[in-house]
Amino acid sequence: MNAAVSRDAPPGPQEVLLAEPRGFCAGVDRAIEIVERALAKFGAPIHVRHEIVHNTYVVNDLKAKGAIFIEELDEVPPGATLVFSAHGVSRAVQDEARARGFRIFDATCPLVTKVHVEVAKLAKEGYEFIMIGHKGHPEVEGTMGQLASGIHLVEDVADVARVRPGQTERLAVVTQTTLSVDDAAEISAAVRARFPRVREPKQQDICYATQNRQDAVKLMSGQVELVIVVGSPTSSNSNRLRELAERLGTESHMVDSAAELRPEWFEGKIRIGLTAGASAPEVLVREVVDRIRALGAVSVRRMEGIEETVKFPLPKGLRLDGPPASRPEDA
Repeated sequence: MNAAVSRDAPPGPQEVLLAEPRGFCAGVDRAIEIVERALAKFGAPIHVRHEIVHNTYVVNDLKAKGAIFIEELDEVPPGATLVFSAHGVSRAVQDEARARGFRIFDATCPLVTKVHVEVAKLAKEGYEFIMIGHKGHPEVEGTMGQLASGIHLVEDVADVARVRPGQTERLAVVTQTTLSVDDAAEISAAVRARFPRVREPKQQDICYATQNRQDAVKLMSGQVELVIVVGSPTSSNSNRLRELAERLGTESHMVDSAAELRPEWFEGKIRIGLTAGASAPEVLVREVVDRIRALGAVSVRRMEGIEETVKFPLPKGLRLDGPPASRPEDA
């Protein structure tokens, strides 16, 4: 049950609970650093296929430093440096980029790459795949694009009943890494019920950071009357955090910045929960905290949570003599 509001309660918030963990994950950290180091080493412009991560602030910050974000490779001039986004790309995009002779740095999150490697390995053994994910998301397009055929997308339980693989003797399931953990489990159960012999990943594909941030929201939601999620509309994992809080019965809103906060959301609310998607920098969280303080909050408390220590190595060829450029979360 959510915290009750006293009849004598003041009209504005009194306390902000900060979810732990929140904000940047190791894959996002790595992707941004790849672009920054490429800019420092090779100079502007650096071309990036698709938004490096799904966050408006991060993308605009990198644009100001000299990054150019493109969707089609014919937008990239010959001899340019090209970075693939954290979401990954299809085999066709990889092949075309190599054929065009670009200097390429792959910022695909290693946890997404793990799914690509598994798909390639099992495809050689004759497997077809059911992919659980959201149609049109660049990670889904990248993973499904690892194969010319034999990979079938399902977005919900109803899709599972409609999917028609060419054979079921060798069938494996993979998932987008930023899904709702609960939704993915429900869809996976439906896949198993229809295809009992389906092969599942040794470890779930949903990334550790997505899992941890959703677990933190589950812990927080019952202690607050409102959850604010910092994240951009295009961010899958941020949207899942907002949906999760709503599903648990707590009013929730997602904002790209403090400017989107609306005072009426906070009327009669005593305790506010605050989290951030894996692509949202801490500077935006601090600005939201400052805005909620201006609306009346007198205390900010960090919740206990998992401390994330994962760090992914950078691609070869990006070593710098000096320190990397300033990061968005340090702004």
